[in-house]
Amino acid sequence: MWVPVVATTRPPRPGERHGVDRLFLDPAAFDRLIASGGLLEWCRIGPYRRGVPRADVWSRLAEGRPVLLPLDLAGALTVRAAAPQARLVLLVPPAYRAAPAVADAFAHAVTHDRTERAVAELVGLVGSSVLAPARPPASG
Repeated sequence: MWVPVVATTRPPRPGERHGVDRLFLDPAAFDRLIASGGLLEWCRIGPYRRGVPRADVWSRLAEGRPVLLPLDLAGALTVRAAAPQARLVLLVPPAYRAAPAVADAFAHAVTHDRTERAVAELVGLVGSSVLAPARPPASG
């Protein structure tokens, strides 16, 4: 399971390394990524922005490797629009009832009642046909 290095405009925290923990970009470089379509999804968090670089995700998917994108709901729906063939899993608290429009965007919902149980379910899904590796859209 591969997790991408997220791009952000926030400064590094102590011990964080560029290219390992995050891609630390100034706002102008982040704007260039947005303008070039280089981010699969992005959002503003307080005064900063964060986003998932598109090329790294597409290359892993093209290799048939599963990709884990920890996203909020808006980010997941953006990914759904960019890659309709992606298999999205919604991680929900025990009492949460997703609206039908939200639930329809996800291939599966995992209830996060106990961490060990939720992890076991996610690991089972990665190896199942429910989460067969998605392929990036054909360019042309």
